[in-house]
Amino acid sequence: MELSFSTHPDRYRHWQLKQDGRVVELTMNVSPREGLSSNYELKLNSYDLSVDIELADAIMRIRFERPEVQVVVVKSALERVFCAGANIPMLAQSSHHEKVNFCKFTNETRLYIEDASRHSQMRFVAALRGTCAGGGYELACACDEIVLIDDGNSAVSLPEVSLLGVLPGTGGLTRLVDKRNVRPDLADVFCTLSEGVRGQRAVDWGLVDAAPSRSQFDSTLARRIAALADTVDDAAKGPGIVLDDITPQFDGTNYTYRHVRAAADAHQRTVAITIYGPQSEVPTSAEALQAAGASSWSLRCFRELDDLLLRIRHNHPTLGLLIIRSEGNIENVLAADRTLWNHREHWLANEITSLMARVLRRLEVTARSVFTLVERGSCFAGCLLELALASDRTYMLQEDALPDETPSSEERPVRIALSSLNAGALPTASGLSRIARRLGTSAAEAVLERARTEAPPLGTEEAEALGLVTLCPDELDWDDEIRIAIEERASLSPDALSGMEASLRFAGPETLESKIFARLSAWQNWIFQRENAIGPHGALTSYGGTARAEFDWHRC
Repeated sequence: MELSFSTHPDRYRHWQLKQDGRVVELTMNVSPREGLSSNYELKLNSYDLSVDIELADAIMRIRFERPEVQVVVVKSALERVFCAGANIPMLAQSSHHEKVNFCKFTNETRLYIEDASRHSQMRFVAALRGTCAGGGYELACACDEIVLIDDGNSAVSLPEVSLLGVLPGTGGLTRLVDKRNVRPDLADVFCTLSEGVRGQRAVDWGLVDAAPSRSQFDSTLARRIAALADTVDDAAKGPGIVLDDITPQFDGTNYTYRHVRAAADAHQRTVAITIYGPQSEVPTSAEALQAAGASSWSLRCFRELDDLLLRIRHNHPTLGLLIIRSEGNIENVLAADRTLWNHREHWLANEITSLMARVLRRLEVTARSVFTLVERGSCFAGCLLELALASDRTYMLQEDALPDETPSSEERPVRIALSSLNAGALPTASGLSRIARRLGTSAAEAVLERARTEAPPLGTEEAEALGLVTLCPDELDWDDEIRIAIEERASLSPDALSGMEASLRFAGPETLESKIFARLSAWQNWIFQRENAIGPHGALTSYGGTARAEFDWHRC
């Protein structure tokens, strides 16, 4: 069955969203029997992908539809339980790629919360009126503050190592030491203490920010909310826009959206993706951008691309190569970018740019090879050029001279173009621009200056000389070179490619985000395939039964 990532608050089964002025309560109330499968029950607010799909949608809707919100309170509807973490029977029954992709999406959702705090002036507080374990604690760690009730029973814990033989896979280890500044030795104790840590000790170790008694919990939480609201700029934002449905037409092979189309080839194990640039004039003022709302090309196109990447990642695990093309007028793409850049202080332009950055990073952590083809009629400019810069390889046609008369769209000169967005507004997980990641910070400066000044579009020779494209076959060799490259890539080990690509894509300084995905790509990916976790007597397999896990004691 095709897994969909489109939902709406009217269809939520696991979350409740309630707004009171500038505060939103996002309440976790997981429906045990309404997960993705009937083979397990989501007890104690444990979750599967269906819960996180709704959470990601809720965060996006708060950002776009309720921009006036200052504080989001993440809480539970259950007594004495905040969240028991990822559902263990679900993990035990999942295939390897399902487990890893579940962790990836969950990570991306937690990072989306942190992105909202950083870029949207929204603060998040986790209100823990009960026990909070595993992925539930990792959700709490994604918030700006954590308030844990001190009732003698409620605790926070990361029990994956001690109980399941795997890692806290959604950034738990990284957030402990890099974000919450927990001492590594105390983190070692905490991560091997299956019952967790309670009360004042949790505060002393830096695991939570406050641990009031039951009688003081509400008043303490209210003070924390007020204090967080005081850290938010009181600039006017809104009114919000309504996000419409972007569900594509799908015939079993082809996905068709308004601005994005994709054709899967199961035999070649490829997906041919075409991005269509703006077909008409784009908004040039903040007022026009606000009026266009969810239909503006910049927002709609990247929402569609995001949805497509998730569908490919989760529904088509054997399609290993994305081949990206574009069609349209370069000037229209540059005009759309110019509006976002010139009005970057406007709340909606800021939200669209942040969304673009997140989608590009989603592409880079998707375990797929990515080739971009720049041909006649392409419009790889600005935000779309970032797709080429994010790719493992970019092929640009070395064209023959064109006739003097005005060319048709198919005969339009082969060009790429830089916009101000290429100079760092759409950063990689390492925080660098893709140009700086590719060329190195010193060599990139001249190219970044061209982006800031919006230099004229670049032909193939200049783009190659600047290091913005990889290979430039001429028209005689183009078809054969592309065909051979695709066939060669499809013949290589997908495991080796995933490791190679992740290593190359995370070039540059380490950040919390790059550490999380690097560790997920390497350590958790490896652990999920080991007998100690998933073998007949592994910890994940044995959890909940009467038999104890049996380990292979070799360290490697």
